[in-house]
Amino acid sequence: MITKNIQLAVQELREDNIIAIPTETVYGLAGNAFSESAIHKIFEFKKRPLHNPLIVHIQSIDYLTKVAKDIPDKAYQLANAFWPGPLTLVLNKKENIPNIVSAHKNTVAVRVPNHPMALALLANLDFPIAAPSANPFGSISPTSAMHVANYFENELAIILDGGECEKGIESTIVGFDGDEPVLYRLGSISLDDIEKEIGELKLITKNDINPAAPGMLSKHYAPKTKMYFTNNVHELIQKFTNNQIGLLLFEKKLDYKNITHQEILSVTSNLNEAAKNLYAAMHRLDHSNLDIIVAERLPDVGLGKTINDKLERASKNE
Repeated sequence: MITKNIQLAVQELREDNIIAIPTETVYGLAGNAFSESAIHKIFEFKKRPLHNPLIVHIQSIDYLTKVAKDIPDKAYQLANAFWPGPLTLVLNKKENIPNIVSAHKNTVAVRVPNHPMALALLANLDFPIAAPSANPFGSISPTSAMHVANYFENELAIILDGGECEKGIESTIVGFDGDEPVLYRLGSISLDDIEKEIGELKLITKNDINPAAPGMLSKHYAPKTKMYFTNNVHELIQKFTNNQIGLLLFEKKLDYKNITHQEILSVTSNLNEAAKNLYAAMHRLDHSNLDIIVAERLPDVGLGKTINDKLERASKNE
């Protein structure tokens, strides 16, 4: 059921059930972060591998010490700068965080979401919620309640409808090697903006064997339709003249006869707008009965780096 009734959602979570919730980044598949039973359900719903940790969502920065310990000064610096908001911090966890949440690591990924409905929900709970993206593992992330319903309508009792996600791509994830910051996932806050706060970060953004944080696997965010990611859209189109082709482009349409569907991320060349529109555009392309999707590389600056990272993982064809 798609609803705006927060009290119904609260009741479901208190009963260890799983619901979908809106955040400013993408919709999440939420359960009680202190309940192993609820967390098992999340992994089962998503068919997510158990070695891939979850993000714990808390109601405020003041709650951080209830789930994490030995918190570096730079973590507080980032939290004060970006919370509530699309920043996840990987920190040493407290014992109340079940091992299944953290993929049996001694760290936990934590953030304060910046969405009024998510914050209202958390304010009515006496526990934090674990909430990975509300999609089957590896699929395109959902940025609307209908995207979630298309994936899980017959399995979820509650899908909280908070409208379209403001940011449209996942949170940026930063961890620490001692006191030194490490970027684990490019996200809605650009690397430049993070480094303005705390200086240069070490980048470790891919790990298929033992990921320290969500979003580090090489293949992710992928449509069912085969996708190609390229600097040269024209050249690639010429290779598939007998196919039904969809294009995912940054700022303007292209004139080709064999193009079935085109999605433009921002006619004003605005990277924030492009990020917000990315997954919704990918969903539309994936439902257009195409043979292939050709995605254009964006300018590799600011959020363009993040979008390119998502498209690269989505187009990794095994």
